[in-house]
Amino acid sequence: MSGAADTDPTTVATLVVVGAAAGYGLAWLTLLSIPAVAVVQVLATRVGTLTGRNLQSAVRDGYGRLAGSLLLVSVLTVNTVTVGADLAAGAAAIGLLVGLESRWLVPVFAAAVLALLFVGRYDEVERVLKWAMVGLLAYGAAVVLARPDWAAVARGSLLPPLSITSTHLAGAVAILGTLLTTYMYLWQTVEQVEERAARTSLRVREFDAVTGATLACLIAWCILVASGATLGTHHESVDTAQQAAQVLRPLAGPLASELFAVGLLAAAVVAAPVIMAAGGYAAASAFGWERGLTRSPRQAPGFYTLIALQAVVGAVLAMGTVSPIRLLFVASLVAGVATPFGLVMLVLCAGNAKLVGGRPIARGLRVAGWLVAAGTAALSLVFLLQQLHVLRR
Repeated sequence: MSGAADTDPTTVATLVVVGAAAGYGLAWLTLLSIPAVAVVQVLATRVGTLTGRNLQSAVRDGYGRLAGSLLLVSVLTVNTVTVGADLAAGAAAIGLLVGLESRWLVPVFAAAVLALLFVGRYDEVERVLKWAMVGLLAYGAAVVLARPDWAAVARGSLLPPLSITSTHLAGAVAILGTLLTTYMYLWQTVEQVEERAARTSLRVREFDAVTGATLACLIAWCILVASGATLGTHHESVDTAQQAAQVLRPLAGPLASELFAVGLLAAAVVAAPVIMAAGGYAAASAFGWERGLTRSPRQAPGFYTLIALQAVVGAVLAMGTVSPIRLLFVASLVAGVATPFGLVMLVLCAGNAKLVGGRPIARGLRVAGWLVAAGTAALSLVFLLQQLHVLRR
């Protein structure tokens, strides 16, 4: 489920914005992300299954309160911005479908997501989200019907550009931020703990994690290529959902806005509950509170209060003056800057023999994990230095 939630509105908007601005120039990064996301998801699967803890609890128990607090701050920072962006996206999608001002639909959509989490049990929530994933298939069809220049697509997918511009750098940070966002691998550890009763073997769980990661990255590639073939031909700036919907015009013609709205709404319905719940798990674990979607609000009041608080703060952010598409892109940038610390702690926990019951990760997987963490951190550092004008653009 975390693999599906990785294709959230921030991913959709980020790839549309990047494709519109840089064409196919970063298509290679979406494909390179497949092994990176797969490695991270396998590490998260092992941490959740072998420790019986979510990542927040594992970090606190293995590396102390300071490390746990730093992780919690990074998680909640990313989650708050991302929740706001996803609520804005869900409201914008509904607005496209019914012809209403999206800003005033934000509280309605936020209330609907909270109702899903407060009233439904974990298995019921998961069932709803799996059905919502069907709406994401529209982006796979769009890339074919957009009739891109396949030779240019091949070059962009296999060869990094010779010169890296500020547009490429910001786009790369946003892509990695949205595909390797902290809540994605935190939620993967949560799922393993929640589903321990299923007694599924570790190997099967790892296979599921790799499959979900691959699907999420391939959808990201499709969105980028489709947007590059449509909006990217004129390097258009994308600020509104209506503009972003032009990605699906080759598929749906005059119904492009409606089809884009359905896909965006599906992505928001998949992701928003996961992000809110992930933040609730992280904070409740840090404070030692009762937690879990299998418990009722009366049994875990602190956990559900934290979920509701994220929704309220996110809704306020979503009702601001920043357009939903731009807010989604900003959320990916924030995630790209914040996620390296979480990746470092994930690798450490997976390699900690005391935490994983004497079954630490093999050397090859450990090296791969450190490469992903180091590469993401280096890219984020260069981006920050550029924004601070330490490096020339």
